[in-house]
Amino acid sequence: MTNVKIQMTKPTVQDILQRKGKSKLVMLTCYDYSFAGLLDSSGVDIILVGDSLANVVLGLKETRNVSFSEMLNHTRAVVKGAPNSLVIADMPFVSYQKNPLKCLDYAKKFMAAGAGGVKIEWFPYVSGRGCPYVVKKLIKNGIPVMGHIGLTPQTAHLLGGFKVQGRTPDSARALLAQAKLLEGLGVFSLVLECIPVKLAGKITAGLTIPTISCGAGPYCDGQVLVLYDMLGLYDKIRPRFVRRYGRLDNTVKSAVKRFIRDVRGRHYPSLKESFTA
Repeated sequence: MTNVKIQMTKPTVQDILQRKGKSKLVMLTCYDYSFAGLLDSSGVDIILVGDSLANVVLGLKETRNVSFSEMLNHTRAVVKGAPNSLVIADMPFVSYQKNPLKCLDYAKKFMAAGAGGVKIEWFPYVSGRGCPYVVKKLIKNGIPVMGHIGLTPQTAHLLGGFKVQGRTPDSARALLAQAKLLEGLGVFSLVLECIPVKLAGKITAGLTIPTISCGAGPYCDGQVLVLYDMLGLYDKIRPRFVRRYGRLDNTVKSAVKRFIRDVRGRHYPSLKESFTA
């Protein structure tokens, strides 16, 4: 059995950059203090406070519906529980796509909450103020940015739904151009979501910054999954690329059923679990 070295020193953005081509990066989403502590003590490199919070925790249909205050509160909780991990906050739709001019104000609040950087999805130009404008503005003001291209959930409705991107020559060229542009602007890493494996490999090989795959195959510099997906806690949607490393849904249901049985059967609490005068 291969021994895996547990990372217990908080990585910096420079550390992430230096991992390019050397060792695979591990990123998982997380939304709360308790799970953050478990991920942190397990040795993940990056914890993403993902806007998938909207779906798996808040029950919203689209990630674009999650509010800034909700993302900020969950970022604070994760930061408290993960002193040894680089915490990246997903910028919600309202914080940079609805009005790109306000992006810096929102990003500063994430940094003040303890995030080590923010993630920006590629989005179309709005009066000349699209993704490049936002990324450039944030980096110019000293805020580390992780880019995100391919399937971008916040604007999936403009991409024909939740589909693999880059399958046609034109769309593949567009993704290559986006990757190079974002690298030139100074992003420290790039999430590739739902991109054909060969194209993801080509993008990865052509960049000096690390790429992180979210359904983009094994040739990227790292991998990310939604924690609730990999633990089997969320089953409303199961993308092809998700591998379940646990079935905590069954564990939770079993525990709850035992609790119900014990309460109704008058087996809980016992006198040993009660206080006496």
